[in-house]
Amino acid sequence: MAPYCGRFAPSPTGALHLGTARTALLAWARARRASGRFLLRLEDLDAPRVRAGAAQGLLEDLRWLGLDWDAGPGDGGGPWEQSRRLASYQDALQALHAKGALFACSCSRRDLEGSASAPHGEDGVLYPGRCRAGAQAGRPWAWRLRMGGPEAFDDAWQGPQAGLQDDFVVRRADGVFSYQLACAVDDAAMGVTEVVRGRDLLGSASRQQALLKALGLPVPAWAHAPLLLGPDGARLAKRHGAVSVAAFRQAGFSPGRLRGLLASTLGWSGPHEELSLAETLARARFDALGGPDAAYSLGGLE
Repeated sequence: MAPYCGRFAPSPTGALHLGTARTALLAWARARRASGRFLLRLEDLDAPRVRAGAAQGLLEDLRWLGLDWDAGPGDGGGPWEQSRRLASYQDALQALHAKGALFACSCSRRDLEGSASAPHGEDGVLYPGRCRAGAQAGRPWAWRLRMGGPEAFDDAWQGPQAGLQDDFVVRRADGVFSYQLACAVDDAAMGVTEVVRGRDLLGSASRQQALLKALGLPVPAWAHAPLLLGPDGARLAKRHGAVSVAAFRQAGFSPGRLRGLLASTLGWSGPHEELSLAETLARARFDALGGPDAAYSLGGLE
């Protein structure tokens, strides 16, 4: 059995959000408690969404929180940057094409959202198969993976999942490789043995598992944590106030105090406790993270 290897893979599209920082803390603790490696990857493929300075800000906030990372294969100490790995994604695309696993699709997002026959999953519209027999001539087209059926999997915190049947995009019509393809290829190349991330990405496990199997690559274990919610029950967002790590730093929080607040939403501490890194690891428990999303109390910030 391969030694444990986890990762944290944020997109540098803005400041490090409390919900994202909580995922980083959870993934870091999971890896360190297993005496494993913890790798860092910047998912910066979607260039128009990447903000200048955001990557450096993410690294500074992680270091301030004490969440260190290890050198990955060939990254010189990290982090990996997806924008530097386009050749690897092209190789994977060619391998899938050679296996007959792809088909061209000329459907736009508007076409699918307006289709009465398109099924829906928890994370949006599922592909109804319109172009399986051939894309419409004269329109831009993307490449989709031809899934043979739902990809079932077991999740450490969400339990057995029936999986999705979704012929999803692996390269967009504008030539950009999809999140699903890049993420799956990179997890395999980095040697990741367990993917720890938020429950909002639960549907991605089916898609990425299908890709990895089609490419003959190892499939990691899956662990999707409850999300952090605001006081209104919606996913924590800017509308709930100052929710970035940088804002808490500027407000005078110490790293230990913010670690304590984040740990409290995982059931590891009280919201007003200050935790050292050693205390955070000692209190980390991973057997009660299924079920409903975590409530977020503004009282914890007073």
